[in-house]
Amino acid sequence: MTIRLAQISTEPLDVDAHRAAVDDPRMGAEITFVGRVRDNDEDATTPVVALEYSAHPDAEKTLRTLIADAVGETDAIVAASHRVGRLEVGEAAVVVSVASGHRGVAYDVSRALIEAIKHSLPIWKRQIEADGATVWKGLGG
Repeated sequence: MTIRLAQISTEPLDVDAHRAAVDDPRMGAEITFVGRVRDNDEDATTPVVALEYSAHPDAEKTLRTLIADAVGETDAIVAASHRVGRLEVGEAAVVVSVASGHRGVAYDVSRALIEAIKHSLPIWKRQIEADGATVWKGLGG
């Protein structure tokens, strides 16, 4: 099975669970990407204190499609999740684990998937700054 995990979650993301989901003795390479909330943004006037993510009801279905597209005809297996709700600085917003027979495929699938998630997954974020200002980010890709 190519897709071992594809979820949109309100709960904190478990990096070890993603890695375990792609664990396979046939695979010689494993890549795990963790996207975390950072305390800064080039457009922010004060430090970023949190992000609030909201998702379209079809986001999980879309995530599965994005994974399948990124994997294509490769041998890669994938576990990927995106969190929704309010996340504080340092919390994981997205986790992508990819295992493959060879490192090049694992890197390529991982990068293709995270870029697809960034540009095509129907999830939006509202950035909250220390001074109370908020701004919607990522609307329209």
